Amino acid sequence: MNKKTVRDIDLRGQRVLMRVDFNVPMQEGKVTDDKRIRASLPTIKYVLDQGASLILMSHLGRPKGGPDPAFSLRPAAEVLSSQLGIPVKMAADTVGAEVEAMAKELKPGEVLMLENTRFHAGEEKNDLELAKQMAALADIYVNDAFGSAHRAHSSTEGVARFLPAVSGFLMEQELEYLGRAVSNPEHPYVAILGGAKISDKISVVETLLSKADKLIIGGGMANTFLAAKGHNMQDSLVETASIETAKSIMDKSGDKLLLPVDALIADKFEAEATTQVVDVDKIPPGWRMMDIGPKSIEAFKAALRDAELIVWNGPMGVFEMPKFAEGTFAIARMLAGSGATTVIGGGDSASAVKKAGVAKQMTHVSTGGGASLEFLEGKELPGVAALMDK
Repeated sequence: MNKKTVRDIDLRGQRVLMRVDFNVPMQEGKVTDDKRIRASLPTIKYVLDQGASLILMSHLGRPKGGPDPAFSLRPAAEVLSSQLGIPVKMAADTVGAEVEAMAKELKPGEVLMLENTRFHAGEEKNDLELAKQMAALADIYVNDAFGSAHRAHSSTEGVARFLPAVSGFLMEQELEYLGRAVSNPEHPYVAILGGAKISDKISVVETLLSKADKLIIGGGMANTFLAAKGHNMQDSLVETASIETAKSIMDKSGDKLLLPVDALIADKFEAEATTQVVDVDKIPPGWRMMDIGPKSIEAFKAALRDAELIVWNGPMGVFEMPKFAEGTFAIARMLAGSGATTVIGGGDSASAVKKAGVAKQMTHVSTGGGASLEFLEGKELPGVAALMDK
């Protein structure tokens, strides 16, 4: 990684403004999964140990451009406080005179959490006036929010124009492991793509086909490729507008592209639907593909067996329903025991390896679904581009 990190800058006695990703799931004002908060701890502890005071900012959910108590970061600040074992002060806003006074009063080793950046409509527009107000709170800016690095917002890209800007450890780790897949992959390199739609993954499919030795496609997006091959997918989700694109991708990919050969199908899109396993060219009318079948699982495992690098983004089926999780979990277990470098794109793939109980056996599980996809596509992420080069 050619970007400066917190190790490359003197933090002693400085006020550090750090963008974290505390966009965590909440229920009734309580954090239900603190994985993203825990992921930021190494950088937070390092900054405090270096004798700096720390101001944290993050977005949470999608408030409608104004303050909304349902999207307050206070519960996240409380979780962080218990994890650090020190008080975390909570600001009532992201910017403004009151927040500036709180930031000025911070002593080395103290932490202040700003309120949700999206309570300001300017945040998502990358309003530079808002970014300038954020920058006025501190001497140094640290971005450790990989999950938001693909967005050019005031708190991710704008603020880096006004302060010396470096990466945190989580950001560094994400760029290192995802960077391997993009710029210098180990071979044999197998990529796995799943999820519902092909339309938002076309460029990543093309990029991966140019770099990987094999590309496995499962999930809803496989249906569109199978339809392009001439199979009648009946009631399965198919993006008809993308069929021609799928055809041209298959024409160019030779034997690199692997698709399911059989499917676990259901008569309804429901957890308790009636199911059967059929070959992909024998789906009866009124039925839909919900998971890959046992023959596909074995074929995919065979393709993964000798891989040195495996990158996975997107489940093999509707794994949220236990009946249709086996394809996804079988791939997760295979990766866990593979001995390859395994890089899991965030989002559904991250929750799939967690549900399968094998997350700790993966080399790297990304904290950013959308960001990891764009990075794998070869796009420059605005939040990364804004940081200082080494």
